[in-house]
Amino acid sequence: MQPHWHRVRPLAAAAASALLLGACAVGPDYVRPEVAQPAAFKEANGWKTAQPNDAALRGNWWEFYGDPLLNSLQEQVNTSNLSLAQAEAAYRQALALVQSARSEYFPTVTGEFDVTRSSSATVRNNQVTSATTSSRGVRTNYGVSLGASWEADLWGRVRRTVEANANNAQASAADLENTRLSMHAQLAQNYFQLRALDSQKALLDRTLADYERSLQLTQNQYAAGIAARADVIRAQTQLKNTQTQALDIGVQRAQLEHAIALLVGKAPAEFDIAPAPLTASVPDIPLTVPSALLERRPDIAAAERRLAAANAEIGIAKSAWFPSLGLSANVGYQNDSMSHLLTLPNRFWSIGPTLAQTLLDFGARQAQTDQAVAAYDENVALYRQTVLTGFQEVEDNLAALRILEQEAQTQGEGVQLARKSVEIATNQYKSGLVSYLDVITAQTTALDSEISAVNILNRRLAASVLLIKALGGGWHADTPNETNQSVPPTSQSAADTTSR
Repeated sequence: MQPHWHRVRPLAAAAASALLLGACAVGPDYVRPEVAQPAAFKEANGWKTAQPNDAALRGNWWEFYGDPLLNSLQEQVNTSNLSLAQAEAAYRQALALVQSARSEYFPTVTGEFDVTRSSSATVRNNQVTSATTSSRGVRTNYGVSLGASWEADLWGRVRRTVEANANNAQASAADLENTRLSMHAQLAQNYFQLRALDSQKALLDRTLADYERSLQLTQNQYAAGIAARADVIRAQTQLKNTQTQALDIGVQRAQLEHAIALLVGKAPAEFDIAPAPLTASVPDIPLTVPSALLERRPDIAAAERRLAAANAEIGIAKSAWFPSLGLSANVGYQNDSMSHLLTLPNRFWSIGPTLAQTLLDFGARQAQTDQAVAAYDENVALYRQTVLTGFQEVEDNLAALRILEQEAQTQGEGVQLARKSVEIATNQYKSGLVSYLDVITAQTTALDSEISAVNILNRRLAASVLLIKALGGGWHADTPNETNQSVPPTSQSAADTTSR
């Protein structure tokens, strides 16, 4: 039995019309909202940019510090960090949702094979009796069929869903890069702080050696009757206090080492960093204009992409106000004999459209639309707040680097003066001109000055890392991303001008 094509043609024409109408998409087209952007950073006055002037933050920014072990640890973050693994899995989930949404552009095709065994009732003398007592009332039916169903995207619901999911996937990609940037920055900060502790420990060890010599000096002076017993006790007290201070550094160092182990995906028991002094210097960091942060910072890019997704959700909500058109078709064979099932007389087919419209939902669609608009407004505020926070972080760390550089200069001068003071006080004590209390005061001041110098260097390095992070590291929003491909463009229609 052949299908009646004169009946099918109008349906085919309707399907073609539906495809053309599918180019429409209700809801507003996305336009990135304006944000207040200064022409230049306030704290950039007098900032020394990197040489050559066209240098830019690209890729492995931690290599600026010239520490091979730090470089090695950072590479382990890329391969073994579990926070990155979580973010990467979330990104793959977002990509899968894009593919799932795109599948709605195409019909759903199903195949079915069924075997049905049934009985029917027979009527005798106006009495209904069960036919199951006789084999003549039992019937077995076999069927095989192929079906297809498809909903025309008349009002752009599918297109807006794809748009929303694609934007969310791009936001997830930016989240992944933001997590990567944060993990690298955290590792660099922890590493420099650990090395600062190593420098302090080395400084305390040298100081302890000096204090032991000073103690021996006071004991000799006491034995010669020149110094009082109190001088010996002061020297012993100073020595013990400094030993305690040196031991206490071990607690902080162990915790930092454990934190670094976690960042590189290892158990603390399997990880060890040999002590070494802090030798890194603050690099020259290329500074971009404020507007570049919108493209360079992955957290800003993620907030902007989620804003675009929220805009598409408005279109999805608005599409619920319009009727939906579906097309379905089935073809197959059905008979009570398996051996003769696939024969022409047993064939059946059907095809037809379905037009559906919600007539009354007691405000559900309006509530969904209002929710989508409110979510968009929330994301606008979040995006602008993220941009302003980015500007603040850059300004904060520019100011920190500028001021800490001045502190480093004055502290360096203070260290030299404190060392000279210790030398003078020690010589005067040997000559009997001053008490040992003056020596202790000078030594304590010198030790505090040198520890402060190490801490200032560590703070400068931390501020430089945070500035690089605030500038977006080596990431850029125009990095190719597979979610940018095969996303159907949004068409302009009369419905697009509908106000939110």
